[in-house]
Amino acid sequence: MTPENSAPIVASVLPQQPPVVIRRWSVGAIVIVVVLLVALLCSGFLNMMLLGILGLRLFETPKVREEYFSHSKTARDKVVIMSLEGLILDGRGFMKDQIDQVIEDESVKAVVLRINSPGGTVSGADFIYHHLQKMKEKREIPLVVSMGAIAASGGYYVAMAVGDTPRAIYAEPTTWTGSIGVVIPHYNASELAEKVGIQEDSVVSHRLKTMGSILRPMTEEERKIFQGLVDESFERFKEIVKSGRPIFRKQPALLDKLATGQVFTAQQAKADGLIDEIGFLEDAVDRAIELAGLDPENVRVVQYKKEPTMADILFGDTVHFPIRPASADWSWLLELSVPRAYYLFWQGPALLRSRS
Repeated sequence: MTPENSAPIVASVLPQQPPVVIRRWSVGAIVIVVVLLVALLCSGFLNMMLLGILGLRLFETPKVREEYFSHSKTARDKVVIMSLEGLILDGRGFMKDQIDQVIEDESVKAVVLRINSPGGTVSGADFIYHHLQKMKEKREIPLVVSMGAIAASGGYYVAMAVGDTPRAIYAEPTTWTGSIGVVIPHYNASELAEKVGIQEDSVVSHRLKTMGSILRPMTEEERKIFQGLVDESFERFKEIVKSGRPIFRKQPALLDKLATGQVFTAQQAKADGLIDEIGFLEDAVDRAIELAGLDPENVRVVQYKKEPTMADILFGDTVHFPIRPASADWSWLLELSVPRAYYLFWQGPALLRSRS
C-alpha cells in the first residue's frame, strides 16, 4: 500500500535509437585513399632526400652566386664586384671561392674588390694577395679596389694587389685605412695566475719552446726573437705597399713616415698617397669599365654573394651555428695562447671568426 504523501511513480519511455548503419567503402573511395597515402609517402621520401642533401651542407662554406648590380641586365661581358668582409684568418673561405670563380668565368672582363676589413693574420692577408695576383696574371684583367668603412692593416695589404694600375684605389669619404704595421699580441697574466694558484709546469725540449707564455713575464731573449719576427713581417708589408703604390718606390722615406701603425682618414690617405681617389663603389665600377675598355651601355655589373645555406633560408643570414667536434669547443683558448703575427688594426685578443 502506497503512503499518503508519496509521489506517484511515473514510467518513462526512452525514445527508440536509430539503428547503426555500417557503410561499406566503395572501390573508388578505397583507390582514392590508397593514392593519397602513396602520394604522402612519396612526398615524405622526397622531403627527406631534400633535407638530407641540403642538411649535409647546412653549415658548409657556401659557394658563389651572382646578383645583378648595375648597367645592362643582358650584356655578356661582366664586371664583378668581389667582397672581402671582416677579420682575415687563413683566406681560404669565401674570398678564395670568388677568386676561383673569376678565373673560371671567361666573360669577366674586370674586377672591383670591395674591402671592409680591419686586417687579420699575416699569412691570411698574404694568401689572398697572392691569389689575387695569380688571378690578374691568368685572366689579364684590371683590378680596382673600393674601400668601405675600414680597410686597414691586412685589408690595406690586400688592396696592394692592384699593382701599378693608375687610379685604382678608391676610398669612401668616411673610410679609415692605413695602419701599416705588425703586432704579436702578448698578455702577461702571471700575477693573476699566482693569485689563483696556477703554475706553468711544461716539459719542453728547450727553454724557448714555451716563449710567449702568458703565465710568466716575457724574457729579454724571447722579446728579441719576437721582435725579429715582427721586423721581418713588417719589411715584407712595406715591400708589398711599394709594389702597389709606385710613389713609395720613389720615396721610401715617405713610406717609413707613414708606416707607424697609424690609421688615416680617406682625406689624409689621399694627401699622403696611400689611395688614389675618394669615391663610392659606383665610381670604382666606372673606373674598372674604363680600364677594361668596355662599353658602359653593353656591360653587366654583378656582385658576388654567398649561396644561401638551409640555415640562411630557415633562420636568416644573421644566424650562424658553429657546429664543431666536441673536442674543439675550447679551441679559442688555444688561439689565445699561440703567439701569432697580425696585420691588424685591433689590440684585443683575436677571438673573432671570419668566413673570408
